[in-house]
Amino acid sequence: MNDVSTRIPAAAPIVGDEERAAVDQVMRSGQLAQGKEVAAFEEEFRPVAGTAHCVAVNSGTAALHLGLLACGIGPGDEVIVPSFTFAATANAVALTGARPVFADIELATFCLDLGSVRSLITPATAGIMPVHLYGHPAAMGELRDLAASRSLALFEDAAQAHAASYDGSPVGSFGQFAAFSFYPTKNMTSGEGGMIACQDAEVARLTRLLRNQGMERRYANEVVGFNARMTDIHAAIGRVQLRKLAGWTAQRQANAAYLNEHLRGVITPITRPRSTHVYHQYTIRVPAEDRDAFVSSLEEHGVGSGVYYPTPVHALASFGQDLELPATTQAAQEVISLPVHPSLSPNDLERIVIVVNSVAAAGR
Repeated sequence: MNDVSTRIPAAAPIVGDEERAAVDQVMRSGQLAQGKEVAAFEEEFRPVAGTAHCVAVNSGTAALHLGLLACGIGPGDEVIVPSFTFAATANAVALTGARPVFADIELATFCLDLGSVRSLITPATAGIMPVHLYGHPAAMGELRDLAASRSLALFEDAAQAHAASYDGSPVGSFGQFAAFSFYPTKNMTSGEGGMIACQDAEVARLTRLLRNQGMERRYANEVVGFNARMTDIHAAIGRVQLRKLAGWTAQRQANAAYLNEHLRGVITPITRPRSTHVYHQYTIRVPAEDRDAFVSSLEEHGVGSGVYYPTPVHALASFGQDLELPATTQAAQEVISLPVHPSLSPNDLERIVIVVNSVAAAGR
């Protein structure tokens, strides 16, 4: 247990010779900005999202922001979001001029709680945006039914959920749009970038306008837009990574199954029926009073970990709201994400189990 000569990192982006070769090919072509590599990446990503259209942008946050704008979200609107998520979910709503309304989560899945969402709907509510947190799908069937019954839009923050599915359908295919992220620590990366996935051709057209200064044709500006383009360099990396995603996903799931089977003294993650979990994070829970010492002990013994997220978004200085969201508060105090990435060896997994179980048995 005390061998810390080789630390096991919490995340380990995999970038190899194929990605380097793809970047070199783009560099040699002389076309570095949004071009044929971006168009090919968009087309190749469609089966992952299960949508008719994909629009590549420069970050997952941009995907959320532009998707919301393209769907008409703006001042005077409210969009219900979880507070237990990364700040970008709520930031994107606020950047449109709309108001993020913070809902509680199911503690078991860390995803939106249907009852909490239902209680927050007002005449100003324009949409609901669940987050498929850690790679576990939110309850999209129930959320879709609720949104339809109240004539609300449904959006998906799928930044952590590439290739996850609910009831046999890919996450990304349920709402008016979905946003994926290709940040380096995600299940696949383009170095940096995001993807807007949607079924509606007009939403796709508007997002294409918004990402490129309001233009589809050069100097024919139709709306006030942004510079949110993805480069061909990033798209080339993404295309290579996309070919590896299925194998990496299977390895993450196998690693998670091993941890589920062997960990003791902690609360391990579950997968709800009808759901396919892709384990962007493998997140356990420990008693709140032990969490910080637990993390420190893991690090002392060479096992990296992360706390995602220690402060609910509603309590951040940027929003500063005092809300009663008990499951969110509990999760923020108890969660620890352990290594689950595809680079883990059998010895790494065994060592993670030995260290976690020993720390748990020691009560910290």
